Amino acid sequence: MGSDNQVKIRVDNLSLSFGGVKALIDVSLDIKCNEILAIIGPNGAGKTCLLNCINGFYKPQKGEIYYEDQKITRIRPDKAAQLGLARTFQNIELYTGLSTLDNIMAARHVLMKQNFAGGALYFGWAHKEEIEHRKTVEDIIDFLEIEPIRKRVVGVLPYGMRKRVELGRALALEPKVLLLDEPMAGMNLEEKEDIARFIVDIFEGQGDTYPESPVLRDGVSCVVLIEHDMEVVMDLADRVVVLDFGRIIAEGTPAEIRTNPQVISAYLGEAG
Repeated sequence: MGSDNQVKIRVDNLSLSFGGVKALIDVSLDIKCNEILAIIGPNGAGKTCLLNCINGFYKPQKGEIYYEDQKITRIRPDKAAQLGLARTFQNIELYTGLSTLDNIMAARHVLMKQNFAGGALYFGWAHKEEIEHRKTVEDIIDFLEIEPIRKRVVGVLPYGMRKRVELGRALALEPKVLLLDEPMAGMNLEEKEDIARFIVDIFEGQGDTYPESPVLRDGVSCVVLIEHDMEVVMDLADRVVVLDFGRIIAEGTPAEIRTNPQVISAYLGEAG
C-alpha cells in the first residue's frame, strides 16, 4: 500500500447527463490510499452514477478519471476489474441459478492465464491454475462465514446471505480498490454489524490467517462506501463526501460532516 496521502483515484470535473437530467455536475474528488471513503446524500444525488463512471458502466460527457495516474475515464468494466477495481451493486447482481461457490469462482476467470483451448481440455497448467483459484475462493467463503451455503443455489438464499455472496465475488477479483454500493441496504442490525466487521477486516487485511490469498492477507488500498445508515458511516469512514443534486456540497471527517449545517439541511434531516 502507498502512503496515506497518495491519491489512488482522481475524479476531475466529471459531468454526466441522461437527456436533460444532469446526474453529476463538475464533480472533483480524490480517493486516497489507506482510507475508507463514504459517499452520502439523498436518493437521486448521483452517488451510484459516480461509482458507475469510476468502474466503466457509464461514460461521462465531461471530465476525466485517473487511476494511479492512468486515465480510465471510458474504460470497459472488465478492464477496470483487471486493473483492480471491484464493486458490489445496490441491486444484487448474481447468477441466481448457480451455487455460491460457482458465483464467486466466476469472478476468478478474469485472473486466469490459460487460453480457451487449455481450459477446455482441462489438463496440465489449466488444471493446476483452477485448483489454485479454487483455494482462494474457499478462503473467501471461510472469511465471510458462508460455508453452510457454499453449494446452495444463490437464487433461494436469504437477502443478507446473497449480499455476502456478492461481496465475496468482488473480493475474488483481488481488488486494490473496493467500491461498495449500499452493501447494508435492507439488512437488520445483526446483519449490518457482520458486514461492517467484514469491511474493516477486508480493509485492514488478515495477515497470516490467509497466507495464500493476497486480498485477504494484505487488505485493499482503499474502500469507497455508499451508505444511508449514518451511524455506520460515522463508525467506518475516515472521510465523508456529500452529494446533492449531482454536486459535492461538503467533504470532511465524520465529525465535521455531522455538524455541517448544509449537510444537515440537505441530507441528515431527511435521514432523521
